[in-house]
Amino acid sequence: MSILNNSNNKIIAKNFEIYKSMWKKAKGLMFSKPRPLIMVFKKQSKIMLHMLFVFWPIDILFLDKSKLVVDLKEKAKPFQLSIKSKKPAKYVIELPFGTIKKTKTKIGHKITF
Repeated sequence: MSILNNSNNKIIAKNFEIYKSMWKKAKGLMFSKPRPLIMVFKKQSKIMLHMLFVFWPIDILFLDKSKLVVDLKEKAKPFQLSIKSKKPAKYVIELPFGTIKKTKTKIGHKITF
């Protein structure tokens, strides 16, 4: 399975995990190495994340229910207390730092997984 940017036909990631439970989403990448991770939320809303006990910078994509990028954060810093999407989102994709730049992913791009 891959995460694909359909707007520019670039593969964002080849192997990823999907987190749906509240516990898994709260833990996220804490105490682990950066890897592709998709968080699925029940409702589309402005999403608040934290970087507590995440020891490396990461890139973050916020997608709406249609899987369009509505916000993104490049190089989210370790131990940052609050990262909030500017627009409502249903999916969050956490990626190793540099992925957004490498894949030229932008707001408005369509993502599939």
